[in-house]
Amino acid sequence: MQPWDFILIEDRALRQTVKDIFDRENQRASENYQGETATLYKSLKLEGILESPLNLCVTCDRTRGGPNVLGRNTIIETDLFSACLAVQNLWLAARAEGVGVGWVSIVDPAKLSELLNLPDQVYPLAYLCLGYVTEFLPIPELELKQWRTRIPLRDLVHYNNWDNRATPPLLEDAISNIGKSSE
Repeated sequence: MQPWDFILIEDRALRQTVKDIFDRENQRASENYQGETATLYKSLKLEGILESPLNLCVTCDRTRGGPNVLGRNTIIETDLFSACLAVQNLWLAARAEGVGVGWVSIVDPAKLSELLNLPDQVYPLAYLCLGYVTEFLPIPELELKQWRTRIPLRDLVHYNNWDNRATPPLLEDAISNIGKSSE
């Protein structure tokens, strides 16, 4: 499907404007939290727009391929999912090369679209900051700072339907049977 385009952003003034958009939205987001949670939120490093050597906006052209695109008849958002997979592939490749990636999700997409002169049908799916980092943390930073604990896989896997949780033996059996015939 390839609905994505990549905008490399090196211009300092442009990045400062993106940072200003982030700052406004981050201030609004911080108002959702109170007390200790608000203090913790304000202490989190949620962007590296000016510090990273490269910013990258990944877009999704919602019209690419015309009105009838294979795979989009039933699930129209497949183009967005495809673009998200492009981001994940980029992220995995970057990590393999020792490059850190951060997704700045606290931006107003309309303001970002206007700033980057995006056509109406093009959605700014991801704003990424890329650069070499001094270390990769053993666990995600938001978990390290106790913003949210990672949910164990066993709590997220169901067996045949939502009501049936896959207990560890079922989960292990399912994984060991990957690639075997279901007959």
